[in-house]
Amino acid sequence: MVNKQPNKMLHNMNIKQYQCIIAGLICLQLFITCIPNGFSQQDKAPAYPLITHDPYFSVWSFSDELNSSVTKHWTGSNQSLVGILKVDGVDYRFLGDEDVPLEVVLPSGGSPQSTSRYTFTEPAKGWQNAGFSDEGWKTGESPYTNREIQNRTPWTTRDIWVRKTFEMKNVKDLNKLFLRIKNDDNVEVYLNGSLIFTGDCCNSKFKNVPIGDAVKNKLVKGKNVLALHCTDTGGESLLDAAIGNMPAALKANGQKARQKSVEVRPTQTIYQFECGSVGLTLTFTSPLLINDLDIMARPVSYVNFKVQSNDGKTHNAQLYFGASANISTDTDDQIVSANKYTANGLNILKAGTVEQPMLQKRGDDVRIDWGYMYVAVPQSAKAIQGISSVDKPSDLFKVNPAMDKKQGRNLMLSTVIKLEKVDNQSKEVTLALGYDDIYSLQYFKQNIRPWWNKKGTESFENMLDKAVREYPEIIKKCESLDKQLYADAKNAGGDKYAKLCVLAYRQSVSAHKLVESPQGDILFLSKENFSNGSINTVDVTYPSAPLFLAYNPDLLKGMLNGIFYYSESGKWAKPFPSHDLGTYPLANGQTYGEDMPVEEAGNMIILTTAIAKCEGNALYADRHWNVLSTWADYLLEKGLDPENQLCTDDFAGHQAHNTNLSVKAIVAIAGYGELAKMLGKTVIAEKYIAAAKEMAAKWESMADAGDHYALTFDKKDTWSQKYNMVWDKIFKLNLFSANVYQKEVKYYLGKQNLFGLPLDSREGYTKSDWVTWTATLATAPGDFEAIIAPMYKYASETPTKVPLSDWHETKDGKQRGFQARSVVGGYFIKVLDKKFNNN
Repeated sequence: MVNKQPNKMLHNMNIKQYQCIIAGLICLQLFITCIPNGFSQQDKAPAYPLITHDPYFSVWSFSDELNSSVTKHWTGSNQSLVGILKVDGVDYRFLGDEDVPLEVVLPSGGSPQSTSRYTFTEPAKGWQNAGFSDEGWKTGESPYTNREIQNRTPWTTRDIWVRKTFEMKNVKDLNKLFLRIKNDDNVEVYLNGSLIFTGDCCNSKFKNVPIGDAVKNKLVKGKNVLALHCTDTGGESLLDAAIGNMPAALKANGQKARQKSVEVRPTQTIYQFECGSVGLTLTFTSPLLINDLDIMARPVSYVNFKVQSNDGKTHNAQLYFGASANISTDTDDQIVSANKYTANGLNILKAGTVEQPMLQKRGDDVRIDWGYMYVAVPQSAKAIQGISSVDKPSDLFKVNPAMDKKQGRNLMLSTVIKLEKVDNQSKEVTLALGYDDIYSLQYFKQNIRPWWNKKGTESFENMLDKAVREYPEIIKKCESLDKQLYADAKNAGGDKYAKLCVLAYRQSVSAHKLVESPQGDILFLSKENFSNGSINTVDVTYPSAPLFLAYNPDLLKGMLNGIFYYSESGKWAKPFPSHDLGTYPLANGQTYGEDMPVEEAGNMIILTTAIAKCEGNALYADRHWNVLSTWADYLLEKGLDPENQLCTDDFAGHQAHNTNLSVKAIVAIAGYGELAKMLGKTVIAEKYIAAAKEMAAKWESMADAGDHYALTFDKKDTWSQKYNMVWDKIFKLNLFSANVYQKEVKYYLGKQNLFGLPLDSREGYTKSDWVTWTATLATAPGDFEAIIAPMYKYASETPTKVPLSDWHETKDGKQRGFQARSVVGGYFIKVLDKKFNNN
């Protein structure tokens, strides 16, 4: 993979006044304008954010060329966006690739034809054969599960046997068959008596298993039977199956547009294309304004298209934009209802599942399947909108405006705009995508509305109208914030460091959901993306915190408030904080199987101290003083030499005598002392600060391994990053001597690999958030840059094309696990250090 030379930042460009042809935004606007090119920030990413708002409304490009792959949700499930510019009769596809869904041969659950026969009693021999009589079996509708979801058949026993009978009219028309299977736990599948698949454990979403020609040939004209046996070994049970046919590839008209460049900014991703003799600038803007919560929490993104003749001639042009209704589904087999209508001067396409299972699913690899997606266009744009069933490149511009309603699978919401004569005066079109989740999450058994509609009195259409009217102002705010974030990061740590922060910004913010608690407190709750799906995990909040401390500490309070409430309400009675509040989107109490006592107690106290340092007072800490005192006393007793337990790096396993975890406890105890000092509690302050200094002196002796400090107190032939020590530096606590910092940084510089500094001596992988913290321990700018440079190389050259992973191998740059997590907000630790200490 070639690492392109990053463009240099351009400053002080004059911004010409917008001359609007069609006012507004969020919906499709058409206007002529000159937009400043601004400054280039980052032109290479593991994946490119397009529509990013929260863990559910999140669409990315997983390829360097926007038109080389189907756009996806951050989990990797297809959520297709399609863009084509027709120039003088020739189609140029610039957005997305062909996404041809499987044709239904045997439907899954939710379809009128999905009924099947089942039994919980072991049947007679030959039960899997087509000729077997299942007259004594019950009739049910898949899925079969013990989960509390709509439209399911309860399955609470250990075993279930299912027979799904279906008719085939023309076997010869089949191209490539797939078994689509969801199972929890072990399953065996038969087609007309022949075993075609066995699977262990579980698939919470459909897994497509190719059916070879030998098996396909067992299908007959007329009656066929798919038979399944599934065993639930414990926990949740689930069984559903279908058969799909991949049709032969369609011959697409036209050609791919030539992508000339891509630029990622904190709130925008900007592409340049050549479409024959017409140039196209495509800009995706998700206005995640960290300093304006009302706009940040508004679930609307803008897609802007600017076209201009490249050869001085006039050209006829039409624009097509399509958004898959699967953006509103968890799995592509769900039935969607779509319609179009007008409201507030807008033409609107709206889609959502027929089932609308509000807050009924939780988990990691899960997408929203309730609420509604929107594509809106001002009526003055005279756009043609419609709803189609299949993405057929040859038919995309043939939108049927009479199609007001449609129900089915894999629907496409289509908009066509005639740009007509395009010359050297640019023409510009802006449209908006939005998502109304109605209720965003559940908080201790109470359903919570989104921030923009906290009282439940606002309509989505009115909110869209407001977004349209505020568009020019919002874009200016985005441009201003983008410049500020880049400049702050560059000033703190240099160009490569700044570009890492640019890549991290949207990902970190959009891995949270902003709501208000029933008590009136702000809640900014993270989803632990692709690590276990927990909501409001404390040791995810901890590494994410620097971004929010640097630019809006209220958001960090929103990350802590729920954990404080959980303890203070008596719902969590242990002398240390919980690990989480549940599994996203249900924040009803911890679901993680094990506690992290020292880890979470240290995290909560350190972050509360950081808020006080940012605000210049400890009023927030005073609100929670009793529980903070309980946690501080726990650390005082247990923190110096931690017992065998998990820490935030739980993927590495349990560990006793963890020196870095000990550092966290020591810094937290001192932080508690600092809070006491700010509150005028002098005796308490002196006690805890003195205890922390005494513990730090012991730590230096206990962890000393000669030219470095060990991973654990009892094994001096080990080493680890002491990233928790960064708070000693930022808070100016002076707990650890300058020798500790110097010795550790020097040692780290000798342990780096091509793509970064390993986390510790056990493995070659690393955590990129912790590397930036470790780099911030350095006092010499050259040492900081030396540790950051391999991280930038990883972000620019990793062969794993997914939203930025914070856990990767340092020798080959491949993802080890995790993706799209909020913890990359930790990259801003050097920015925070600069703001605190101006060093």
